[in-house]
Amino acid sequence: MAPLPRAAPEAGPARRPEPPAIQRVHRRRRPSGEPPPLPRSLNASGRWWLGLSVGVALAWTAVLATGAVPLVDLVDTRVLQAIARLRSPALTDVAEVAGLLATSPAVHAVWLVNLVVLLVFRRWHHLFVWVGIGLVVPNTVALMTVLLQRPRPVEVALLGEWSGYSMPSLPVTVLAAFLVSTVYALVPAGRARTVAKWVVVALLAVTVASRLYLAQDHPSDVLAAVVLGVAVPLAAFRLLTPNDVHPVRYRRGRPAHLDVSGARGDAIVRALQDQLGLLATACAPFNLAGSGGSTPLRVTVKADPAGSEEESHVFAKLYAATHLRSDRWFKLGRTLLYGRLEDEKPFHSVRRLVQYEDYVLRLLSDAGLPVPQPMGIVEITPEREYLLVTEFLAGAREIGDPAVAVDDGVVDQGLAVVRRMWDLGVAHRDLKPANVLVRDGTLYLIDSAFAEVRPSPWRQAVDLANMMLTLALRTDPARVLARARRVFSDEEIAEAFAATRGLTMPTQLRRMVRAQGRDLHAEFLRLLPYRLPPVRIQRWSWRRAGLSLAALLGVALALLVGVDILGSPL
Repeated sequence: MAPLPRAAPEAGPARRPEPPAIQRVHRRRRPSGEPPPLPRSLNASGRWWLGLSVGVALAWTAVLATGAVPLVDLVDTRVLQAIARLRSPALTDVAEVAGLLATSPAVHAVWLVNLVVLLVFRRWHHLFVWVGIGLVVPNTVALMTVLLQRPRPVEVALLGEWSGYSMPSLPVTVLAAFLVSTVYALVPAGRARTVAKWVVVALLAVTVASRLYLAQDHPSDVLAAVVLGVAVPLAAFRLLTPNDVHPVRYRRGRPAHLDVSGARGDAIVRALQDQLGLLATACAPFNLAGSGGSTPLRVTVKADPAGSEEESHVFAKLYAATHLRSDRWFKLGRTLLYGRLEDEKPFHSVRRLVQYEDYVLRLLSDAGLPVPQPMGIVEITPEREYLLVTEFLAGAREIGDPAVAVDDGVVDQGLAVVRRMWDLGVAHRDLKPANVLVRDGTLYLIDSAFAEVRPSPWRQAVDLANMMLTLALRTDPARVLARARRVFSDEEIAEAFAATRGLTMPTQLRRMVRAQGRDLHAEFLRLLPYRLPPVRIQRWSWRRAGLSLAALLGVALALLVGVDILGSPL
């Protein structure tokens, strides 16, 4: 059957209303040297511990350079001899029990508990830092002991087990590192974490006292061990998993949704005024259920006229380093799934990610597509956190909402959007009910984060099928197909459904189709004048083969790392 000629739809998009008025003030340029709205830092305690670790390294360098090792040995020996005079059978039994925490079984148990909890609650960033500390600290300290080659205490009876050299104390360093890591990986910030820190102090004090009583280490050994064991995980967790980006929480929620209260909320309000001239009064999460790759916000701003108490709203998407890493994993997964069909490159910074979405949004807006009007980019923390600010579509509802009336006009608008994107050479790539809004009979397209300029024909065809499936959720396939044949040829529609199946449909769209107990894809296929052979999705490329091999090697390496940490003696 020959394809029907393409014709214009009978009903065009409705005229979109003007956005509400918003008061603007003079923008303020941040002077050179002034910190950003939300700076990142180690805090005073972090800098103090790092300074102590540097001091330990410099002190031992000076001792070795000046030949003062015998003097340090003499001081340590005199301290241990004084402690040895207090020994008694009862105290020895207590000391042996108190020192069990620094043994291999106890340390491995701490490591396994953290591993299980972090896996169960899927806090991957904390887990990666944990594994890194478990590799770096023991191996680095073991290398230091070999380089310094300090023997165990002499002239004092050694009551406990020991092996290897003593400077710095490997068991105490690893124990301190793992206990501090446990505090920052498992305990929520606030009063609970403060209490946990004091518990760690008590445990380390008991362990150090036990090892000194049993003469397993010199006093300088355990001093250097505690400093190194605390400084490394403290700096790693504060820099790589700051609490305002990766909070420790046990309630359900997506890691992509950042906390915008406290310091971050204040920074957002201040940055909006300085960089966009918007007098924001509050910001709050908005429609989190429909977003998994950013933190959507509704920002309350002052409206015109000046001095009025009226308020309006703008929409903002908060992007941080965690979203950049998620985007990289997402694109890696798509490359492994589709090969050449989705052979895309990741962004290298949060700023590039936000700039690209702002560019695509302006491209679609300039082309007359019904998208929120872009208002600009706001920097919260350089290279780490940015806001993409757009018009807020007040009163708009998702097209899957039962309260939304989906008539022929709305269907035509949705199909016209896809036709216009085809003509522009753009693909949205995430057409689903959460990204298609309707307000007063006008259809809007939102969330262009995954949009692609000059996409493959396969991706354009998938966009058409996903839009038709989204429209059919609230109407019926026959009605949508009839309207689509006014805009697209039968061959184009057949290609769309040949390129689309469950794997290429957004998760929300698949879930809503299953909830209705229907197979909309099969219903469309039965209604098509003719079908095309299914487009083969699994297409290999050299990049996909290399990434697949790298992924397998990564899994094998992770298993070997776990075995190495569990099997390494102290």
